[in-house]
Amino acid sequence: MKHLTTKTKELVLNGSLEEKLFHLRKQKWIPYPNADKILAKLEDLKNYPTVDRMPNLLIVGETNNGKTALINRFYKKNNPYIREGEYDVVIAPVLVVQAPAEPDEKSFYNKILQILNAPIIKSESPDIKQRRIISLFKKLEVKLIIIDEIHHVLAGSPLKQRIFLNVLKYLSNELKIPIICVGIRDAFNVIQSDAQLANRFETVIMERWKMDKAYLQFLVNYEALLPLENPSYLAENSMASKILAMSDGLIGEINTILIKSAELALKSGLHKIDHKILDNIEYVSPEDRKKILRRANL
Repeated sequence: MKHLTTKTKELVLNGSLEEKLFHLRKQKWIPYPNADKILAKLEDLKNYPTVDRMPNLLIVGETNNGKTALINRFYKKNNPYIREGEYDVVIAPVLVVQAPAEPDEKSFYNKILQILNAPIIKSESPDIKQRRIISLFKKLEVKLIIIDEIHHVLAGSPLKQRIFLNVLKYLSNELKIPIICVGIRDAFNVIQSDAQLANRFETVIMERWKMDKAYLQFLVNYEALLPLENPSYLAENSMASKILAMSDGLIGEINTILIKSAELALKSGLHKIDHKILDNIEYVSPEDRKKILRRANL
């Protein structure tokens, strides 16, 4: 079982079917070059010295293409901790917040206050909430804020969009910490709609996978974590091409396909993924899902 990591091999040899399925369904982080590059950039921004115009970053990618997993990975490495001293102090270097469903300043502040375990006072004005947040950020020594699903801003009227973007500008100016916005391609239009913000945000793209060395290595690394006794040779040309075509090149879809396939391989007793297994999992590709919805007029 040279195709497995030591830990996975132990599970294959000693684990029950239930334990293998549980391991299979657990969240996994499998490094790949583009993610490593973005994680390094986030780390660099977190440690950026205070300057008048702090650099910001916009991470753009399609739905189910690894954006949230990447953010969670970065956050886990930067969890809040207690700095011991004469008085123990809680430090939260990174804050991750999801943009509200529509660009509403008050909802945005409430989300941040909730994450910070601060009281949410319904009658409080946005200005006071903002001052409390700025004070808490300084107290907790927040060095970087990540706003996920920033494209939600487009759900509001032009006036609401402008007000929300002004909030981002104000926070960036007042706190002097990098702001990271994350979203689908529409997020790019959100930032570009404000000339001042557009100048402050560098954009990085999380592209779909293509048939290259990085993709094949990703499959090799993924296979090493699947509790399957026999090698599946996922990086072999015909297997890799089939998985790529089924998934439309989206990492979240690749993950779904491999989990379902490994489950079927375990339950069938084959203990490896082959073309027949891939053909027999219950899976509909993103493109086919769209066609089904179009046919149903949804």
